[in-house]
Amino acid sequence: MQIQIGENNKEIKEHGNYEFPVNVSVERIQAYERGIFLWHWHPEIELTWIMSGEMEYHVNDDCYELAEGEGMFGNSNTMHSGFRKDGKECTYLSITFHPRFLYGYESSELQTKYVNFITENENWPALKLERDVGWHQEILAQMQEIFQLSREEPIDYELQVHILLMQIWQKLFRYFYALPEKHAQPRKNIQRLREMIAYLQENYRQNITLDDVAEAVNLCKSECCRFFKKYMNMTIFEYLMFLRIQNSLPLLKQGESITRIADMVGFASPAYYGQIFKRYMKCTPREYRRQQNNVTKDGNEL
Repeated sequence: MQIQIGENNKEIKEHGNYEFPVNVSVERIQAYERGIFLWHWHPEIELTWIMSGEMEYHVNDDCYELAEGEGMFGNSNTMHSGFRKDGKECTYLSITFHPRFLYGYESSELQTKYVNFITENENWPALKLERDVGWHQEILAQMQEIFQLSREEPIDYELQVHILLMQIWQKLFRYFYALPEKHAQPRKNIQRLREMIAYLQENYRQNITLDDVAEAVNLCKSECCRFFKKYMNMTIFEYLMFLRIQNSLPLLKQGESITRIADMVGFASPAYYGQIFKRYMKCTPREYRRQQNNVTKDGNEL
């Protein structure tokens, strides 16, 4: 599986609904192709708790190594991605919620004084929740309470979740409020990364060259390669191939011919498509289609 990304790398998946904009889910990094969930962003705040294993978590231009029992606060609208660390498996709890769940209605004092104070400050994209920091552990324990509530769904489920998220937010507010005042600086690198990824996602079907990418973001070719590798942990070519393979998976499930799929996602020939597909997916396109058909017949498709 892979995260579904729309325009400008915004995640398409809904995180709850308008009436209750909260989503609680258990995720496995190994369930994503190559153990990577792609760079994306969403307006929701995200809380992560590592239930088992380890993961490398990137937020904007920072990298965090998360181990079992640790967690993350991810601010609204931050670019983030996750990587399998040293081939290890990792199961983690993800709690995403829209900021308006905290403040209720636009321009309320809760919004202007307590929520915007954090969500609109680019200096605070994330905070690692450590095992040896008392108030961090309190937040992680409250996240586990939310997880348990999501499984039991008592009659006052939504009310209890709201109370717990408000308590978590209070702790975060007090922490950030006590920090020395800093003026938020524009994150030029993150904006450039968004532009590069957006360009590749919009043009992956075409015969893209390094010159094309460099020109699109106004960088020389060598700096373009260095910059992308630094933030993405893969080369531009690797990401382009990965992107093409990811976009071919739904087409395989839909029954399109392999020759047509290869052309639709930007490969010069079906043979080359099959070669790259096997490198990334560890099976041929036909084997993948057969596996997916078997899953659907068994009724186990998510």
